[in-house]
Amino acid sequence: MLMTVVTIYTLFVLVSIYTSVMQIGYVNLAKRKKAVLLSDADFLKAGNYAVAKEKMSIVSSFIDYIMFIAWMGFGISYLSGSMIFENDALMNIAIVMGFIVINSVISLPFAYYEKFVLDEKFGFNKSTMAQWIKDTLISFVMTLVLGSLVVWGIYAIISNFDLWWLWSFVFIFGVVVLINMLYPAFRAMFFDKLTPLQDEKLDAEIKRLMDKTGFVSSGVFVSDASKRDARLNAYFGGFGKAKRVVLYDTLIEKLSTKELLAVLGHELGHFAHGDIYKNIALVGAMLFAMFGIFGNLPESLYLEMGISPAPYLLMILLILFMPVLGFIMMPIMGIVSRHNEYEADKMGSELGGEGGAVELANALKKLVTENKSFPLSHPIYIFFHYTHPPVLERLKELGVDVGNIDKSSLEGKCEANI
Repeated sequence: MLMTVVTIYTLFVLVSIYTSVMQIGYVNLAKRKKAVLLSDADFLKAGNYAVAKEKMSIVSSFIDYIMFIAWMGFGISYLSGSMIFENDALMNIAIVMGFIVINSVISLPFAYYEKFVLDEKFGFNKSTMAQWIKDTLISFVMTLVLGSLVVWGIYAIISNFDLWWLWSFVFIFGVVVLINMLYPAFRAMFFDKLTPLQDEKLDAEIKRLMDKTGFVSSGVFVSDASKRDARLNAYFGGFGKAKRVVLYDTLIEKLSTKELLAVLGHELGHFAHGDIYKNIALVGAMLFAMFGIFGNLPESLYLEMGISPAPYLLMILLILFMPVLGFIMMPIMGIVSRHNEYEADKMGSELGGEGGAVELANALKKLVTENKSFPLSHPIYIFFHYTHPPVLERLKELGVDVGNIDKSSLEGKCEANI
Protein backbone atom coordinates (compact mmCIF):
# COMPACT_ATOMS: atom_id res chain seq x y z
CA MET A 1 0.00 0.00 0.00
CA LEU A 2 2.87 2.38 0.80
CA MET A 3 4.30 1.80 -2.69
CA THR A 4 0.89 2.59 -4.21
CA VAL A 5 0.73 5.86 -2.30
CA VAL A 6 4.25 6.83 -3.38
CA THR A 7 3.46 5.90 -7.00
CA ILE A 8 0.35 8.13 -7.02
CA TYR A 9 2.34 11.06 -5.67
CA THR A 10 5.15 10.39 -8.18
CA LEU A 11 2.68 10.46 -11.08
CA PHE A 12 1.27 13.73 -9.76
CA VAL A 13 4.75 15.31 -9.67
CA LEU A 14 5.65 14.02 -13.15
CA VAL A 15 2.43 15.34 -14.73
CA SER A 16 2.87 18.65 -12.92
CA ILE A 17 6.44 19.02 -14.18
CA TYR A 18 5.39 17.93 -17.68
CA THR A 19 2.79 20.71 -17.88
CA SER A 20 5.42 23.23 -16.79
CA VAL A 21 7.91 21.93 -19.37
CA MET A 22 5.30 22.21 -22.14
CA GLN A 23 4.41 25.73 -21.00
CA ILE A 24 8.06 26.81 -20.96
CA GLY A 25 8.62 25.48 -24.46
CA TYR A 26 5.42 27.06 -25.74
CA VAL A 27 6.17 30.49 -24.26
CA ASN A 28 9.81 30.42 -25.40
CA LEU A 29 8.60 29.93 -28.97
CA ALA A 30 5.71 32.40 -28.73
CA LYS A 31 7.72 35.26 -27.21
CA ARG A 32 9.95 35.36 -30.32
CA LYS A 33 6.97 35.82 -32.64
CA LYS A 34 4.77 38.83 -33.29
CA ALA A 35 3.70 40.57 -30.08
CA VAL A 36 0.06 40.23 -29.00
CA LEU A 37 -1.72 42.90 -26.90
CA LEU A 38 1.61 44.14 -25.53
CA SER A 39 4.42 46.17 -27.00
CA ASP A 40 7.34 44.15 -28.36
CA ALA A 41 9.44 44.89 -25.27
CA ASP A 42 6.64 44.12 -22.80
CA PHE A 43 5.68 40.97 -24.72
CA LEU A 44 9.22 39.62 -24.44
CA LYS A 45 9.45 40.67 -20.79
CA ALA A 46 6.14 38.98 -19.92
CA GLY A 47 7.31 35.82 -21.70
CA ASN A 48 10.59 35.80 -19.79
CA TYR A 49 8.70 36.25 -16.52
CA ALA A 50 6.31 33.38 -17.31
CA VAL A 51 9.27 31.09 -18.14
CA ALA A 52 11.16 32.07 -14.99
CA LYS A 53 8.09 31.35 -12.84
CA GLU A 54 7.64 27.90 -14.37
CA LYS A 55 11.31 27.03 -13.92
CA MET A 56 11.00 27.95 -10.26
CA SER A 57 7.85 25.81 -10.08
CA ILE A 58 9.77 22.80 -11.43
CA VAL A 59 12.52 23.20 -8.84
CA SER A 60 9.87 23.58 -6.13
CA SER A 61 8.16 20.38 -7.33
CA PHE A 62 11.44 18.46 -7.06
CA ILE A 63 11.99 19.73 -3.51
CA ASP A 64 8.40 18.87 -2.56
CA TYR A 65 8.89 15.36 -3.95
CA ILE A 66 12.10 14.84 -1.98
CA MET A 67 10.34 16.07 1.15
CA PHE A 68 7.40 13.76 0.51
CA ILE A 69 9.69 10.71 0.21
CA ALA A 70 11.54 11.80 3.34
CA TRP A 71 8.34 12.29 5.34
CA MET A 72 6.84 8.99 4.24
CA GLY A 73 10.09 7.08 4.65
CA PHE A 74 11.30 8.23 8.05
CA GLY A 75 10.30 11.84 8.75
CA ILE A 76 6.89 11.27 10.30
CA SER A 77 8.10 8.44 12.54
CA TYR A 78 11.15 10.47 13.60
CA LEU A 79 9.05 13.55 14.35
CA SER A 80 6.50 11.55 16.35
CA GLY A 81 9.29 9.91 18.35
CA SER A 82 10.80 13.32 19.14
CA MET A 83 7.60 14.78 20.61
CA ILE A 84 7.04 13.45 24.11
CA PHE A 85 4.09 14.91 26.01
CA GLU A 86 1.95 13.41 28.75
CA ASN A 87 -1.12 15.05 27.28
CA ASP A 88 -2.13 13.17 24.11
CA ALA A 89 -3.93 16.16 22.56
CA LEU A 90 -0.89 18.39 23.09
CA MET A 91 1.39 15.75 21.59
CA ASN A 92 -0.77 15.46 18.45
CA ILE A 93 -0.88 19.24 18.05
CA ALA A 94 2.91 19.50 18.51
CA ILE A 95 3.63 16.81 15.90
CA VAL A 96 1.32 18.28 13.24
CA MET A 97 2.47 21.85 13.85
CA GLY A 98 6.10 20.66 13.85
CA PHE A 99 5.46 19.14 10.43
CA ILE A 100 3.91 22.40 9.19
CA VAL A 101 6.72 24.55 10.61
CA ILE A 102 9.46 22.41 9.01
CA ASN A 103 7.75 22.60 5.62
CA SER A 104 7.27 26.36 6.02
CA VAL A 105 10.95 26.90 6.82
CA ILE A 106 11.99 24.86 3.78
CA SER A 107 9.70 26.94 1.55
CA LEU A 108 11.16 30.26 2.81
CA PRO A 109 14.04 30.39 0.26
CA PHE A 110 11.50 30.03 -2.56
CA ALA A 111 9.37 32.83 -1.13
CA TYR A 112 12.46 35.02 -0.78
CA TYR A 113 13.64 34.22 -4.32
CA GLU A 114 10.24 34.95 -5.82
CA LYS A 115 9.93 38.27 -4.00
CA PHE A 116 13.45 39.71 -4.05
CA VAL A 117 14.89 38.12 -7.19
CA LEU A 118 12.09 37.39 -9.69
CA ASP A 119 9.63 40.12 -8.71
CA GLU A 120 12.47 42.58 -8.17
CA LYS A 121 13.90 41.86 -11.61
CA PHE A 122 10.56 42.32 -13.37
CA GLY A 123 9.50 45.41 -11.43
CA PHE A 124 6.79 43.98 -9.18
CA ASN A 125 8.39 44.07 -5.75
CA LYS A 126 7.86 47.24 -3.74
CA SER A 127 8.41 45.65 -0.34
CA THR A 128 11.45 46.20 1.85
CA MET A 129 13.26 43.36 3.57
CA ALA A 130 11.97 44.61 6.92
CA GLN A 131 8.37 44.58 5.63
CA TRP A 132 8.78 41.08 4.21
CA ILE A 133 10.24 39.74 7.46
CA LYS A 134 7.41 41.38 9.43
CA ASP A 135 4.76 39.87 7.11
CA THR A 136 6.43 36.46 7.28
CA LEU A 137 6.58 36.50 11.08
CA ILE A 138 2.92 37.59 11.37
CA SER A 139 1.88 34.80 8.99
CA PHE A 140 3.99 32.33 10.95
CA VAL A 141 2.41 33.28 14.29
CA MET A 142 -1.09 33.20 12.80
CA THR A 143 -0.38 29.76 11.35
CA LEU A 144 0.80 28.49 14.74
CA VAL A 145 -2.17 29.88 16.66
CA LEU A 146 -5.00 29.19 14.21
CA GLY A 147 -3.41 25.97 12.95
CA SER A 148 -3.14 24.62 16.50
CA LEU A 149 -6.81 25.34 17.11
CA VAL A 150 -7.82 23.56 13.90
CA VAL A 151 -5.59 20.56 14.71
CA TRP A 152 -7.06 20.39 18.22
CA GLY A 153 -10.58 20.43 16.73
CA ILE A 154 -9.83 17.55 14.34
CA TYR A 155 -8.04 15.63 17.11
CA ALA A 156 -11.13 15.95 19.33
CA ILE A 157 -13.38 14.73 16.51
CA ILE A 158 -11.18 11.74 15.66
CA SER A 159 -10.97 10.79 19.32
CA ASN A 160 -14.73 10.91 19.91
CA PHE A 161 -16.53 9.87 16.72
CA ASP A 162 -16.53 6.66 14.69
CA LEU A 163 -17.40 8.58 11.54
CA TRP A 164 -14.62 11.04 12.33
CA TRP A 165 -13.85 11.75 8.68
CA LEU A 166 -17.39 13.00 8.00
CA TRP A 167 -17.49 15.28 11.04
CA SER A 168 -13.94 16.46 10.33
CA PHE A 169 -15.07 17.43 6.85
CA VAL A 170 -17.99 19.41 8.33
CA PHE A 171 -15.60 21.12 10.74
CA ILE A 172 -12.99 22.03 8.10
CA PHE A 173 -15.66 23.16 5.65
CA GLY A 174 -16.98 25.47 8.36
CA VAL A 175 -13.45 26.82 8.88
CA VAL A 176 -13.15 27.52 5.12
CA VAL A 177 -16.44 29.47 5.13
CA LEU A 178 -15.34 31.39 8.25
CA ILE A 179 -12.01 32.30 6.65
CA ASN A 180 -13.84 33.69 3.61
CA MET A 181 -15.97 35.81 5.93
CA LEU A 182 -13.06 37.15 7.99
CA TYR A 183 -10.41 37.46 5.26
CA PRO A 184 -10.83 41.22 4.60
CA ALA A 185 -10.82 41.99 8.32
CA PHE A 186 -7.67 39.90 8.90
CA ARG A 187 -5.86 41.58 6.00
CA ALA A 188 -6.81 45.00 7.33
CA MET A 189 -5.75 44.07 10.86
CA PHE A 190 -2.35 42.54 10.12
CA PHE A 191 -1.23 43.38 6.59
CA ASP A 192 -2.87 46.00 4.36
CA LYS A 193 -4.12 49.31 5.64
CA LEU A 194 -7.69 49.80 4.42
CA THR A 195 -9.15 53.30 4.21
CA PRO A 196 -12.60 54.34 2.99
CA LEU A 197 -12.62 55.47 -0.63
CA GLN A 198 -12.20 59.28 -0.63
CA ASP A 199 -13.29 59.90 -4.21
CA GLU A 200 -16.96 60.72 -3.63
CA LYS A 201 -17.86 60.61 -7.32
CA LEU A 202 -16.29 57.18 -7.80
CA ASP A 203 -17.83 55.97 -4.54
CA ALA A 204 -21.28 57.03 -5.75
CA GLU A 205 -20.76 55.29 -9.11
CA ILE A 206 -19.67 52.07 -7.39
CA LYS A 207 -22.70 52.14 -5.08
CA ARG A 208 -24.94 52.71 -8.11
CA LEU A 209 -23.52 49.54 -9.66
CA MET A 210 -24.02 47.62 -6.41
CA ASP A 211 -27.64 48.76 -6.19
CA LYS A 212 -28.29 47.35 -9.66
CA THR A 213 -27.34 43.85 -8.50
CA GLY A 214 -28.60 44.03 -4.91
CA PHE A 215 -25.08 43.82 -3.50
CA VAL A 216 -25.06 45.13 0.08
CA SER A 217 -21.61 46.10 1.33
CA SER A 218 -20.19 47.50 4.55
CA GLY A 219 -18.23 49.96 2.43
CA VAL A 220 -15.77 50.59 -0.39
CA PHE A 221 -12.15 50.57 0.78
CA VAL A 222 -8.73 51.26 -0.71
CA SER A 223 -5.80 49.00 0.15
CA ASP A 224 -2.26 50.38 0.29
CA ALA A 225 -1.04 47.33 -1.62
CA SER A 226 1.52 49.40 -3.55
CA LYS A 227 3.86 49.31 -0.55
CA ARG A 228 4.40 45.61 -1.30
CA ASP A 229 3.59 45.00 -4.95
CA ALA A 230 2.99 46.82 -8.24
CA ARG A 231 0.29 44.44 -9.52
CA LEU A 232 -3.29 45.58 -10.01
CA ASN A 233 -6.15 43.87 -8.20
CA ALA A 234 -9.48 44.21 -6.43
CA TYR A 235 -11.64 41.83 -4.45
CA PHE A 236 -15.01 41.45 -2.79
CA GLY A 237 -14.66 39.70 0.54
CA GLY A 238 -16.90 38.39 3.28
CA PHE A 239 -20.50 37.28 3.54
CA GLY A 240 -23.72 39.02 4.54
CA LYS A 241 -23.24 42.42 6.16
CA ALA A 242 -19.49 41.77 6.45
CA LYS A 243 -19.00 42.10 2.68
CA ARG A 244 -16.44 44.68 1.58
CA VAL A 245 -15.32 46.06 -1.74
CA VAL A 246 -11.53 46.45 -1.64
CA LEU A 247 -9.62 48.23 -4.40
CA TYR A 248 -5.83 48.16 -4.62
CA ASP A 249 -4.43 51.68 -4.83
CA THR A 250 -2.48 50.51 -7.87
CA LEU A 251 -5.76 49.70 -9.63
CA ILE A 252 -7.19 53.17 -8.96
CA GLU A 253 -3.97 54.76 -10.19
CA LYS A 254 -3.75 52.84 -13.49
CA LEU A 255 -7.39 52.48 -14.61
CA SER A 256 -9.78 55.21 -15.69
CA THR A 257 -13.06 55.54 -13.79
CA LYS A 258 -15.03 53.79 -16.55
CA GLU A 259 -12.48 50.95 -16.75
CA LEU A 260 -12.53 50.55 -12.98
CA LEU A 261 -16.33 50.40 -12.98
CA ALA A 262 -16.19 47.75 -15.72
CA VAL A 263 -13.87 45.62 -13.58
CA LEU A 264 -16.15 46.02 -10.57
CA GLY A 265 -19.14 45.22 -12.80
CA HIS A 266 -17.40 41.94 -13.65
CA GLU A 267 -16.95 41.18 -9.93
CA LEU A 268 -20.58 42.06 -9.26
CA GLY A 269 -21.48 39.62 -12.02
CA HIS A 270 -19.89 36.89 -9.91
CA PHE A 271 -22.02 37.99 -6.97
CA ALA A 272 -25.24 38.12 -9.02
CA HIS A 273 -24.64 34.60 -10.36
CA GLY A 274 -23.75 33.19 -6.93
CA ASP A 275 -20.29 32.18 -8.13
CA ILE A 276 -18.70 32.49 -4.70
CA TYR A 277 -21.12 29.88 -3.38
CA LYS A 278 -20.48 27.63 -6.38
CA ASN A 279 -16.73 27.87 -5.73
CA ILE A 280 -17.18 27.07 -2.07
CA ALA A 281 -19.35 24.09 -3.03
CA LEU A 282 -16.57 22.82 -5.32
CA VAL A 283 -14.03 23.22 -2.52
CA GLY A 284 -16.45 21.37 -0.26
CA ALA A 285 -16.67 18.52 -2.77
CA MET A 286 -12.88 18.29 -2.88
CA LEU A 287 -12.62 18.28 0.91
CA PHE A 288 -15.35 15.66 1.19
CA ALA A 289 -13.50 13.40 -1.26
CA MET A 290 -10.23 13.95 0.59
CA PHE A 291 -11.66 13.10 4.01
CA GLY A 292 -13.62 10.19 2.57
CA ILE A 293 -10.48 8.66 1.08
CA PHE A 294 -8.24 9.18 4.09
CA GLY A 295 -10.93 8.18 6.52
CA ASN A 296 -10.92 4.70 5.04
CA LEU A 297 -7.25 3.91 4.44
CA PRO A 298 -6.23 0.28 5.01
CA GLU A 299 -4.20 -0.42 8.16
CA SER A 300 -1.50 -2.01 6.00
CA LEU A 301 -0.30 1.50 5.09
CA TYR A 302 0.43 2.34 8.72
CA LEU A 303 2.12 -1.01 9.28
CA GLU A 304 4.41 -0.44 6.30
CA MET A 305 5.27 3.02 7.63
CA GLY A 306 6.03 1.52 11.04
CA ILE A 307 3.54 3.81 12.80
CA SER A 308 0.31 2.96 14.54
CA PRO A 309 -2.80 4.89 13.37
CA ALA A 310 -3.07 8.19 15.24
CA PRO A 311 -4.84 11.51 14.68
CA TYR A 312 -1.59 13.33 13.88
CA LEU A 313 -0.69 10.77 11.20
CA LEU A 314 -4.05 11.12 9.49
CA MET A 315 -3.77 14.91 9.51
CA ILE A 316 -0.24 14.89 8.09
CA LEU A 317 -1.26 12.50 5.31
CA LEU A 318 -4.19 14.78 4.49
CA ILE A 319 -1.87 17.79 4.22
CA LEU A 320 0.66 15.88 2.10
CA PHE A 321 -1.95 14.68 -0.38
CA MET A 322 -4.12 17.78 -0.61
CA PRO A 323 -2.07 19.13 -3.58
CA VAL A 324 -2.59 15.82 -5.40
CA LEU A 325 -6.37 15.91 -5.13
CA GLY A 326 -6.34 19.63 -5.87
CA PHE A 327 -4.42 18.95 -9.09
CA ILE A 328 -6.89 16.21 -10.06
CA MET A 329 -9.88 18.43 -9.29
CA MET A 330 -8.42 21.51 -10.96
CA PRO A 331 -9.54 20.69 -14.53
CA ILE A 332 -13.13 20.32 -13.31
CA MET A 333 -12.95 23.45 -11.18
CA GLY A 334 -11.24 25.27 -14.04
CA ILE A 335 -13.99 24.45 -16.54
CA VAL A 336 -16.65 25.73 -14.13
CA SER A 337 -14.61 28.79 -13.19
CA ARG A 338 -13.82 29.76 -16.78
CA HIS A 339 -17.52 29.52 -17.67
CA ASN A 340 -18.31 31.77 -14.71
CA GLU A 341 -15.71 34.30 -15.87
CA TYR A 342 -17.30 34.58 -19.31
CA GLU A 343 -20.70 35.15 -17.71
CA ALA A 344 -19.27 37.75 -15.33
CA ASP A 345 -17.60 39.53 -18.28
CA LYS A 346 -20.95 39.61 -20.06
CA MET A 347 -22.70 41.13 -17.06
CA GLY A 348 -19.84 43.53 -16.41
CA SER A 349 -20.11 44.87 -19.94
CA GLU A 350 -23.89 45.19 -19.58
CA LEU A 351 -23.66 47.02 -16.24
CA GLY A 352 -21.32 49.51 -17.85
CA GLY A 353 -24.06 50.58 -20.25
CA GLU A 354 -23.17 51.79 -23.73
CA GLY A 355 -19.50 51.16 -24.35
CA GLY A 356 -19.24 48.88 -21.33
CA ALA A 357 -17.69 46.04 -23.33
CA VAL A 358 -15.03 48.40 -24.70
CA GLU A 359 -14.18 49.70 -21.23
CA LEU A 360 -13.89 46.18 -19.83
CA ALA A 361 -11.70 45.15 -22.77
CA ASN A 362 -9.47 48.19 -22.21
CA ALA A 363 -9.23 47.31 -18.52
CA LEU A 364 -8.26 43.71 -19.33
CA LYS A 365 -5.54 44.96 -21.68
CA LYS A 366 -4.15 47.23 -18.96
CA LEU A 367 -4.23 44.39 -16.42
CA VAL A 368 -2.25 42.22 -18.83
CA THR A 369 0.27 45.00 -19.40
CA GLU A 370 0.72 46.08 -15.78
CA ASN A 371 0.76 42.55 -14.36
CA LYS A 372 3.06 41.35 -17.16
CA SER A 373 0.74 38.44 -17.93
CA PHE A 374 1.86 36.59 -21.02
CA PRO A 375 -1.28 36.31 -23.20
CA LEU A 376 -0.51 32.90 -24.74
CA SER A 377 -0.35 29.49 -23.03
CA HIS A 378 -0.13 25.85 -24.01
CA PRO A 379 -3.58 24.15 -24.08
CA ILE A 380 -2.51 21.47 -21.59
CA TYR A 381 -1.33 24.18 -19.19
CA ILE A 382 -4.63 25.99 -19.52
CA PHE A 383 -6.47 22.72 -18.85
CA PHE A 384 -4.66 22.06 -15.57
CA HIS A 385 -3.98 25.55 -14.24
CA TYR A 386 -6.27 28.26 -15.60
CA THR A 387 -9.21 29.40 -13.47
CA HIS A 388 -9.78 32.31 -15.88
CA PRO A 389 -10.11 31.97 -19.65
CA PRO A 390 -7.09 33.18 -21.64
CA VAL A 391 -7.40 36.94 -21.99
CA LEU A 392 -7.48 36.69 -25.80
CA GLU A 393 -10.56 34.47 -25.60
CA ARG A 394 -12.21 36.89 -23.18
CA LEU A 395 -11.54 39.80 -25.53
CA LYS A 396 -13.00 37.87 -28.47
CA GLU A 397 -16.16 37.20 -26.43
CA LEU A 398 -16.38 40.94 -25.78
CA GLY A 399 -16.22 41.56 -29.53
CA VAL A 400 -12.63 42.82 -29.65
CA ASP A 401 -10.60 41.99 -32.75
CA VAL A 402 -7.28 40.57 -31.53
CA GLY A 403 -6.05 39.71 -35.02
CA ASN A 404 -4.89 36.39 -36.42
CA ILE A 405 -2.65 34.35 -34.15
CA ASP A 406 -0.98 31.27 -35.60
CA LYS A 407 -0.98 28.90 -32.62
CA SER A 408 -0.43 25.83 -34.77
CA SER A 409 3.21 26.80 -35.23
CA LEU A 410 3.72 26.68 -31.47
CA GLU A 411 2.10 23.40 -30.46
CA GLY A 412 4.10 20.20 -30.78
CA LYS A 413 7.43 22.06 -30.95
CA CYS A 414 7.77 23.02 -27.31
CA GLU A 415 9.82 20.26 -25.74
CA ALA A 416 13.20 21.32 -27.09
CA ASN A 417 12.85 25.01 -26.25
CA ILE A 418 13.22 24.97 -22.49
